[in-house]
Amino acid sequence: MLPVQEMAEFLLKDAEECNPGAWVNHSRVTAQCAERIARECEGMDSQKAYVLGLLHDIGRKFGVKHLGHVYDGYQYMLKLGFDEVAKICLTHSFSVQNIHDYIGRFDIEDNEIEELKEALASVEYDDYDRLIQLCDSIAGAEGVMNIEDRMSDVKNRYGKYPKEKWDKNIELKEYFSGKTGKDLYEIVRK
Repeated sequence: MLPVQEMAEFLLKDAEECNPGAWVNHSRVTAQCAERIARECEGMDSQKAYVLGLLHDIGRKFGVKHLGHVYDGYQYMLKLGFDEVAKICLTHSFSVQNIHDYIGRFDIEDNEIEELKEALASVEYDDYDRLIQLCDSIAGAEGVMNIEDRMSDVKNRYGKYPKEKWDKNIELKEYFSGKTGKDLYEIVRK
């Protein structure tokens, strides 16, 4: 199940009140990019893409966390009955479907890590997972960024960026360029 846009906007506003920060604008930029790209892709629902992009980082509502924001968002959305958003909360940080490629601290309990690992292993990625992974990789808090610049920024902040993940994100950019038949930066900067 998926919340309507008004509910998604309410959830993000509520989360911002709990934990204000640049992540909120990053989420909005992610949503706008996802909506615009999905609109150009046959068979994709641009409204669904917008809602998923808007809520991909909703776990940040519960404080400044690393892997904890993935876990918290996944659990929060499951509790609200929004399983499609829960899936995106889980998958958005893992363009390579491997929990050990997470960039940042593993700041949750071992049993929670195991729970995420099992959930991630059991999920089958679709184009919405891939789209939000891509949009997360081009969305800065101030607007759209070149994917290489965004990944370099993350690498500078965290001291690493796994090559396999870097390459996968570039692959995602090419995949959606192929699906749209257009330059993605032209689409998202409209």
